Amino acid sequence: MNELNYSMVSEFVFLGISNSWTIQLGLLVFAIIFYMAVVLGNFFIVLAVISDSHLHSPMYFLLANLSIIDLGLSTVAVPKMIYDLFYEHKVISFMGCFTQIFFIHFMGGTEMVLLISMAFDRYIAICKPLHYLTIMNPKMCIVLLVSAWIIGFIHSVIQLAFVVNLPFCGPNEIDSFYCDLPRFIKLACMDTYKLEFIVTINSGFISIGSMFLLFISYIYILVTVQKHSSSGLSKALSTLSAHISVVILFFGPCIFFYVWPFPTLPVDKFLAIIDLIITPILNPSIYTFRNKDMKAAMKRLIGQIVNFEKIL
Repeated sequence: MNELNYSMVSEFVFLGISNSWTIQLGLLVFAIIFYMAVVLGNFFIVLAVISDSHLHSPMYFLLANLSIIDLGLSTVAVPKMIYDLFYEHKVISFMGCFTQIFFIHFMGGTEMVLLISMAFDRYIAICKPLHYLTIMNPKMCIVLLVSAWIIGFIHSVIQLAFVVNLPFCGPNEIDSFYCDLPRFIKLACMDTYKLEFIVTINSGFISIGSMFLLFISYIYILVTVQKHSSSGLSKALSTLSAHISVVILFFGPCIFFYVWPFPTLPVDKFLAIIDLIITPILNPSIYTFRNKDMKAAMKRLIGQIVNFEKIL
């Protein structure tokens, strides 16, 4: 079956976002600027957490890893999209398409678990502050991180296991700028209703369940804080608002992609841009601008870089 796949369809053609050269040129400038912002923003967060002793805590350890995942998720698809915007014929090899699908779900599944870990970290910090360092010790942080990567890997492998042997005999056009399972499955030369249902359960319902779990945990934290101290509620709400914003930005498009039963291509493409370009730069922005420790660390890091350049 694998030999048949490769002999019949060796590449897929992206239809892209628009046929208008004006729109494509605007998108090219937009994608280049924002991808550079994604790379620099997330890189500086990781560098700040590593180099600044004030940020050597579980919360910033998890945040730095979130930046690494966001950078990886964006890099899977955006550079290819930028490259394709220079050409009218946008193609990707069979294995290239599989690689994109694997890493999108690998990074996405990992980020999903990492966001839950960050919610757990905030629960301990706000509801059990006296036991925070005992519970969120370095060993626990490593366990949470490794668990996130393992679960993300398993999630991606399971997704691909259902589609790796699908027969593809044409057409080979994907009405998007990257490969993902919903449109990829529809190109198979067989009835894919059951596979689409499995993908919905594996990605869509897991996304809904994870988002529901996160919001329940946030509500529980706020209720707990209010019972102990009404004055601390506003501070807890301010702290959690950044997490809530990130959760909505991440899970919103995922739920729409895998659960919404009606194909709405313009909306799908718009949400894909948000998911792969906008969200990876908004995440570091939200956490940086709403956190005084991170802002101070960024200023110190920039100052060190400027001083180093002066010495050179």
